[in-house]
Amino acid sequence: MTDPPTGGSPVAQLQDQLLATEDITDFLNDFTATMAQALSTDGDEVWCAVTLLRPKRSTTVAASSPHAEALDEIQYHYGDGPCLTAAREHRLVYVRDTRTDPRWPAYGQAAAEAGILSALGVPMELGGEAAAGLDVYADTPNAYDQAILEVIRRQVVEVSTILRLAVRLARHRDTEADLQAAMASRTTIDLAVGIVMGQNRCTQEKAFEILRAASSHRNIKLRDVAADLVATVGKGPASTHFDA
Repeated sequence: MTDPPTGGSPVAQLQDQLLATEDITDFLNDFTATMAQALSTDGDEVWCAVTLLRPKRSTTVAASSPHAEALDEIQYHYGDGPCLTAAREHRLVYVRDTRTDPRWPAYGQAAAEAGILSALGVPMELGGEAAAGLDVYADTPNAYDQAILEVIRRQVVEVSTILRLAVRLARHRDTEADLQAAMASRTTIDLAVGIVMGQNRCTQEKAFEILRAASSHRNIKLRDVAADLVATVGKGPASTHFDA
């Protein structure tokens, strides 16, 4: 196994990328690929994936390669294993040798037959947003010493912090977009109410009722009725069918 990544961590190199893109999946794919490359040597290959626990089925949401996804499927098939346990129980789980570890014998045998002799699950703490974990597979037993385990754990903690921020930012963007859309809709409706008040010499309440009645009669949304009226007036003298 190569020396553990330090200093300019793989995660630090990915932070700018996450800020530059809204696609969290791309970020995670790059993270798993970077981690796999950092932990691999010429003779010992490592594969990484991120598992997301769902109510009915666990899902691989990012992977360093298609082979890493296939290795995750082994755990999904048996419904248990080091990575699923790590995500569920929020603790690091390390299988030093899949051929002899007694905790998941059926999984261990299948993993060994697939060429995986050690497996590591590291929980991703997402603050209640979801249960997830980084899955690390190696083709040699006892692939990681304590120093490497600690570095991997720190990298995952850092990524978890970034992802929590990304989720919050995404929610903020969605909320802001919804608010802007609502404000634009409200402005259009207010303009339409003013137009109807001028056309019919009625109160604001009566004008709003006229618009709502038109919306119901035409079976289209109130904001669309208002937008049509505003657009019509913008093209010249209004020609509407809104009667007081």
